[in-house]
Amino acid sequence: MKPDVLVLHPALPPQMAMLEQAYTLHRHDLADAAGQAAMLGQVGSLCLAAILTGSTVLDRQMLAQLPALQVVACGSAGYESVDTAALRERGITLTNASAALADDVADTALLLMLAARRGLIGGHAHVASGEWGRTGAFPLQSAVRGKRLGIVGMGTIGQAIIPRAQAVGLEIAYFSRTARPEVKLPFQRDLQALAHWADILIVIVAGGAGTRNLIDDPILRALGPQGTLVNISRGSVVQEPALIAALQDGGLGSAGLDVFWNEPDPDPVLVALPNVTLYPHHASGTVETRAAMAQTVVDNLAAHFAGRPVPNPVT
Repeated sequence: MKPDVLVLHPALPPQMAMLEQAYTLHRHDLADAAGQAAMLGQVGSLCLAAILTGSTVLDRQMLAQLPALQVVACGSAGYESVDTAALRERGITLTNASAALADDVADTALLLMLAARRGLIGGHAHVASGEWGRTGAFPLQSAVRGKRLGIVGMGTIGQAIIPRAQAVGLEIAYFSRTARPEVKLPFQRDLQALAHWADILIVIVAGGAGTRNLIDDPILRALGPQGTLVNISRGSVVQEPALIAALQDGGLGSAGLDVFWNEPDPDPVLVALPNVTLYPHHASGTVETRAAMAQTVVDNLAAHFAGRPVPNPVT
């Protein structure tokens, strides 16, 4: 018999077709609230696996209704809505898609950094509005080569940023929960000290309660009036009112943001600022990477049920 799998959030259609061939899928994602509750009551005890994405809630209460659960396959890098402590207590494997999206997200970090430092949005408007022909040259911007980059978070994506940043001539140091011996760069235990040292801060940590408002007013102001903040992690990681204030009063020079407190409707005060570059939580948003992310769900489940080590373990 096919293993039973609870679908809390689907993969892409080609991967869903593969999963349909290999498993009995229970489409929790397609049911309304009453139907979802009924489904857990009816088949929760049968489900050996669940598939979801980072914004999908899988809490302790839901897990209590999934007593046979062995593996959770997350189709995104983030998994902040999953109760990882409860998974660890029960020995349930969690996988994610960080390896599949690392290159595109790292590329986006550099995209936002360069756009913010070189005034791409303002430069575009200067040309498109005709201002160039009326008033002359666009104001001089700040070079990247020779500047200092602090990377906040040194997981798969943080490490993918390193060669890209080195290629444009940045000096690099990093902050994370623990030092990574395999990363041959300076480790800074004090985040505020890193921000004070850096010209640019790229934030790529997991979301959730442990990192909420990690980048707060003291960090932003340590980065300073010529500094640039790039956030490609989660909106919750940056204290957004403090970010707005620092961008408004000159305490921070510029920001490149892929994520926001209130998505998809970020604070209108923030989006109206002239010194921000905005992207719609789309750092992994290419056809190739989204297909690869979906395939990690298929591959991790296949490995688990074949008795092999999963290729992308988190817990």
